[in-house]
Amino acid sequence: QVELVESGGGLVQAGGSLRLSCEPSGRTYGMGWFRQAPGKEREFVASISTIGRTQYGESVKGRFTISRENGKSTVYLEMNTLKPEDTAVYYCAGRSTNSLFVYFAANQYDYWGQGTQVTVSS
Repeated sequence: QVELVESGGGLVQAGGSLRLSCEPSGRTYGMGWFRQAPGKEREFVASISTIGRTQYGESVKGRFTISRENGKSTVYLEMNTLKPEDTAVYYCAGRSTNSLFVYFAANQYDYWGQGTQVTVSS
């Protein structure tokens, strides 16, 4: 079982930036970020495939960037121009099987982190 450890969450003012990191304890393939706000369902944020293809949720396109260091498993989520509606617990997710595709459904991921809180004040 691979463990995913997120870091980088915190409190930021609207318009500010944060960078989240996700470090797997073992081998993972496609990776993604999801978020869940109180009283809402888990929402897809971004994903990256093993060959670097990316996909973003509509609400974060143009503001968030997912990336992966070459040769390393750590995945990042750079979040810019943050809005109060971005406030949520952000979860890192990983796949145990290799694929060229990007995935945006939570049930397509095998590993999950514990989550990191992001709070954007207005």
